[in-house]
Amino acid sequence: MNAQKTDALSAYFLAETSDVLETHTLSIIVDNEPGVLARVIGLYSGRGYNIDSLSVSETEHEKHVSRVTIVTTGTPQIIEQIRHQLDRLVPVHLVRDLTVAARNSNQEKPLERELALIKVRGEGDKRLEALRLSEAFRATVIDATINHFVFEITGRTNKIDQFIEILTPLGLVEVSRTGVAALSRGSQGLKNLQDEI
Repeated sequence: MNAQKTDALSAYFLAETSDVLETHTLSIIVDNEPGVLARVIGLYSGRGYNIDSLSVSETEHEKHVSRVTIVTTGTPQIIEQIRHQLDRLVPVHLVRDLTVAARNSNQEKPLERELALIKVRGEGDKRLEALRLSEAFRATVIDATINHFVFEITGRTNKIDQFIEILTPLGLVEVSRTGVAALSRGSQGLKNLQDEI
């Protein structure tokens, strides 16, 4: 870590910064109304930040609120800046960094899962190998013909990445992924978590 010294006459303490890139999962509770997602994405694109994964769904129909789950990569300072800027958007009710919350609870990561549909073309030995691999990864065949399969797989992002990589030489045709869905571990819900920062 590097320490950046502020002006000598400043009352602020030394601010520690890091150049190490980290991947964080942010959970955001927003109003379920037109234009909210565009405002959240606009905040990212307007500042040159990247979104690795994005998923959105209404979570409380009566209250008209949705949960936006974003996986993003940056330095700890950039992630913190993103979190604070999201918190200031008007349709946003709550922003939590689930990665930081997990660390503060002495856990490695929050609960994260993703679903993918993977189409593979193949015949003969390649077809048999694709079926064997699907069993090893607990993927389900949801569509099949004599020359292709469509697999459904659920799991952590790295598990899905590994399955796709292994299937590539066997005739990978296309992939569709949902993006990460995530929750913090433990009995408390997002609204009951104390602010980690």
